Amino acid sequence: MQLQQMYQEIILDHYRDPHGSGLREPYDAETHHVNPTCGDEVTLRVKVEGDTVSDVSYETLGCSISQASVSVLNDLVIGRPVSEAMRVMASFQEMAQGRGQVEPDEALLGDGVAFAGVAKYPARVKCALLGWMAFKDAVSRTDATIETADTEGSPA
Repeated sequence: MQLQQMYQEIILDHYRDPHGSGLREPYDAETHHVNPTCGDEVTLRVKVEGDTVSDVSYETLGCSISQASVSVLNDLVIGRPVSEAMRVMASFQEMAQGRGQVEPDEALLGDGVAFAGVAKYPARVKCALLGWMAFKDAVSRTDATIETADTEGSPA
């Protein structure tokens, strides 16, 4: 199986069986983001205990890329310190916005590397980043201290 086909399968698996889907309580912050280009939507809740992301729950409406991306986000950030979750987010964002020129860190991004090909399609980058920008927004609404790499200039 070619690498691109394997990545496509990972995205479809997360789309068909989303991890962490459904809004849960308790939560510290909730945010709703819409991709105005295509109409994809995500409502995302985050729970932070101490300095650790203890839960991310969400509801999505949109394409397989936006829905699968937030499922991968769920897997990658729950249980991590907020600062580390923000580092993962920054790495995912850099890969997605890298126009195919950024080599993803597979050890850090796990299934997130499946979205590397999206970077070659600028119209799809916002789809892949929708849930991640909602996560960043939700965390910023909590009392958690956010130490991030430069993630300004986000498209969503």
